[in-house]
Amino acid sequence: MAKDRRQMIIQAATKSFSLFGYKATTMDQVAKLANVGKGTIYTFFKNKEELFNEIVTELIKEMKATAEASFDENLSFYENANRALFQILAFRKEHQLTIKLFQEEREIGTPAVLEFMERLEQTVVNYIKNILQTAIDKGEIKQCNPEITAFVMLKLYIALIFDWEQSRKPLEKDEISKLFELYIFKGLSNR
Repeated sequence: MAKDRRQMIIQAATKSFSLFGYKATTMDQVAKLANVGKGTIYTFFKNKEELFNEIVTELIKEMKATAEASFDENLSFYENANRALFQILAFRKEHQLTIKLFQEEREIGTPAVLEFMERLEQTVVNYIKNILQTAIDKGEIKQCNPEITAFVMLKLYIALIFDWEQSRKPLEKDEISKLFELYIFKGLSNR
């Protein structure tokens, strides 16, 4: 029963953060959405920050699992990197919370959101870095600094997805793939 209430609170908070952002979400809103008293929330979470942290930790785990599920050791680095990036793209488009947090980060710069975005970025960079290191070890790509390369790949991805879409028609999946091939993969290729 307590687990059900806790889950209801998490779902309600996720909905509130997705609709209103972190800064505008209140514990009163969460209580109303969860159909519980505000005091019930505090039996599970000390404050809004702790509730938010619980949600974003799960979001990061889910995003990482989505990317990892696309990985196939029988495919090349290029194919796996493309697959992982597109899974993250699909994840972003399916999760309103991620979209709202990107928006709040840019427009308001809420400290808790900035911290989440840094955690998310570091998780993705570490994931890509590990893929790069494996490809280097296998001789599939040139020797490079995997952390810097992962960072550049993520920033290019964000630029093509988020920044480009600010004022232009979104790029299609195959257009993004071709741009990654041109700007990143050909430069790393040992062929």
